Amino acid sequence: MTRAAVPGLPSRYPIGALLPALYADDDLAQRFTAGLDTVLAPVLSTLDNLPAYFDPALTPDDFLPWLSSWVGAGIDPSWPEDRRRAAVARAVEIHRRRGTRRGLADHLRLCFGVEADIQDGGGVSWSSEPDSALPPAPTGELLVRIRSDRPLDEARVLAVVRASCPAHLTCRVEITGSPA
Repeated sequence: MTRAAVPGLPSRYPIGALLPALYADDDLAQRFTAGLDTVLAPVLSTLDNLPAYFDPALTPDDFLPWLSSWVGAGIDPSWPEDRRRAAVARAVEIHRRRGTRRGLADHLRLCFGVEADIQDGGGVSWSSEPDSALPPAPTGELLVRIRSDRPLDEARVLAVVRASCPAHLTCRVEITGSPA
């Protein structure tokens, strides 16, 4: 879709009508301003509808990748349009939880439509009791187990996991099919 030239798009603000009365009956002035109206009508229409361009549900399909780059959504062009729009709409929420198990699970659900069991090997714990037992030694690995009845590209899943994985952990993904 292009917004550069829209044949027959009328201007909501015709310049000829805004000229002083002296030029209202001047054929040259009216034809000249009509030409300007033709050029400016798509620009004015875009500006009048600008809020819709920033709404992921309403923005034109060709504008969605650019809007995605603003919020760091990292959409995949091969995804269906509704998934790409949802990724842009939820980007801020996903970034807010980035680096957490819940954030990674939400990101995987959004990107691939799957539920993931995530085992974090960071070794963090707390207790309200003094002298509590220490947590076990950290494994240093983030393990993501996904059960899916449809094929998934393991390399793409691993790329999403690595992008969300804390820097001090290694990542491993296990994808299995659901039991028949």
